[in-house]
Amino acid sequence: MKVAVVGATGLVGEEILKVLEEFTFPVSTLLPVASAASVGKEVTFRGTPQRVIGMEEALAARPHLAIFSAGGQTSLDWAPRFAEAGTTVIDNSSAWRMHPDHKLIVPEINGASLVQEDKIIANPNCSTIQMVLALSKLHASFGLKRIVVATYQSVTGTGKAAVDQLLAERAGREAPKVYPHPIDLNVLPHIDVFLDNGYTREEMKMVQETKKIFNDDGIGVTATAVRLPVMGGHAEAINAEFARAFTLDEVYELLRDTPGLEVVDNPAANEYPMPLYARGSNQVFVGRVRLDESRPNTLNLWVVADNLRKGAATNAVQIARYLLDHNLLHE
Repeated sequence: MKVAVVGATGLVGEEILKVLEEFTFPVSTLLPVASAASVGKEVTFRGTPQRVIGMEEALAARPHLAIFSAGGQTSLDWAPRFAEAGTTVIDNSSAWRMHPDHKLIVPEINGASLVQEDKIIANPNCSTIQMVLALSKLHASFGLKRIVVATYQSVTGTGKAAVDQLLAERAGREAPKVYPHPIDLNVLPHIDVFLDNGYTREEMKMVQETKKIFNDDGIGVTATAVRLPVMGGHAEAINAEFARAFTLDEVYELLRDTPGLEVVDNPAANEYPMPLYARGSNQVFVGRVRLDESRPNTLNLWVVADNLRKGAATNAVQIARYLLDHNLLHE
């Protein structure tokens, strides 16, 4: 199994390599790919240094699988070329997510829709993944009508330069600015660019992707995305309204039965999900589960996940594992 990791020197690329190892994915040949500036550098995989190569060299090697995490333009330019060569591409950027010809996959929810002809498969936005996973079985049982979500997102979602900005500000050092304002000791209600409707592109991704993953345009979704000076993962306050009535016991049972989801909800002992403890985990954590006393059939949840893991690398490798287990990769 030849596997290319495009963007192997970035934050998500580094996590993809770790997750491939942890999942004992059967990689016989690893092709770590990065920009021209990084070609010739080394990354470590399974304890062995691997030379970083460029796109053309990786394409010529005709990998069975390529996991892209190098930005939207790179994916638009190169994913079709890999797909034409027979490679199955799993793309972490937003380039293909809303394309009608490409599937947007969270394996626990809609992995069964994949077929061998799917050569470019989109990985959803990190914030969308953790939200839809937490709501998936509840939606199947009670029928989602509306979601109101506020996100509290780690600087790691922006990349290494954002982490550098935060740490430099915290240490009183100068560093290139990724954000338009200081991030340390601050909160920015601004992720990605502002659109004509007053929402940011990040917020609208959550709206559109949720409907596509659930295959349900009738769900109302509205989001506010906020950047925080944390590094462990993203947190979300979710208010979800359903078509049918439920009890909290039914909700807890469904949450505990959701693969990849862990309930941490004991307020009396100050136990609830936090980015600090989600860091490095492949799980999505849910807590602060409670009825909305202002509205019928409505629930509040607090959902946390490491955005570099389930929000990106882990979900991508899980898609790859699904393809492998169901004989959907070419030989």
